[in-house]
Amino acid sequence: MAEEKDELTRLREGIDRADDEMLRLLSERARFAHRIGEIKQGNIYRPEREAQVLRRMVAANQGPLPDAVVHKIFREVMSACLALEQPLHIAYFGPAGTFTESAANKHFGSAPNFSPFGTIDEVFRVIESGNADYGVVPVENSTEGAVSRSLDLLLTSPLKICGEVMLRIHQNLLSKAESLQGVKRLYSHAQSLAQCREWLNRNLANLSRVPVSSNAEAARMAAEDPESCAIAGESAGTLYGLNRLASNIEDDSNNTTRFLVLAQHDAGPSGRDKTSIVCSAQNKPGAVHDLLTPLANHGVSMSKFESRPARGFGGSRWEYVFFIDVEGHREDAAVSAALDELRGRAGFVKILGSYPNAAP
Repeated sequence: MAEEKDELTRLREGIDRADDEMLRLLSERARFAHRIGEIKQGNIYRPEREAQVLRRMVAANQGPLPDAVVHKIFREVMSACLALEQPLHIAYFGPAGTFTESAANKHFGSAPNFSPFGTIDEVFRVIESGNADYGVVPVENSTEGAVSRSLDLLLTSPLKICGEVMLRIHQNLLSKAESLQGVKRLYSHAQSLAQCREWLNRNLANLSRVPVSSNAEAARMAAEDPESCAIAGESAGTLYGLNRLASNIEDDSNNTTRFLVLAQHDAGPSGRDKTSIVCSAQNKPGAVHDLLTPLANHGVSMSKFESRPARGFGGSRWEYVFFIDVEGHREDAAVSAALDELRGRAGFVKILGSYPNAAP
């Protein structure tokens, strides 16, 4: 017992020394960041630089901490250092407690000022007006497809995509009740109802399902209605003090939503990037093939190709535009050459932005 006590004392003293050294190094890092801010005298948030730092730290990790934990720790360190010099204002499609808020926190850390907005249109407007530095909106889900409003606004907005966030979506059954006995109603966003359809049919087939505007709103309503439950994420459950009656009830365990980070600028090259464009095809045979040929000619990989009605763009009925994501930065030689060739083949081409690939 005495030997174990001596060992515990030595280990705790070692932790104290490590903590002291970490604090010294964190302060040194903060001073470096502060000096960079003094030299640049402007926007010191650089999405490509932060992506490079996070990738480097994860690549250097030898454990025992998992890569995801290392990523989160350094994300928070960078967030805190940036806030010393330039507190960011981040708009997101709300309300609080939604998956979009979780995506915003994952990308920016917890130091910025976050403001929820009730519609995707409002998020675009507040950034366009300069009343927020960045915005986060959903753009597609792996099981339910595209978020059409985000795509429609990208077509006409001057904003650029400067980042993306991939968030694994875990749905929970939440309630003020301790069990489902006596529960009569289920509140949820329509998309979450679709994502959990099979689970609900197996387990709660007779429960009345009430679609609402968001999962956070579902959680709020469940908090006020003791005879109800809600489908929502963990953060909404915590926000409204709900009990978790079932976890991970989504039908697809790989269910993931992609979010876009919007600004009045895109990002510089980070070494592992993506470029998003929207274009239209000329009205002639083989026109869609013409859109893809430049990518093939220059060896540029395409990761997304989606058509949308040319809503709000002055197009005629049945006219479509095509949203395309390619691997690489617009300044990369191959991507730049492919885009130049595409401009000669398409009806119009708009570069929506180049940005670092999302972290896992």
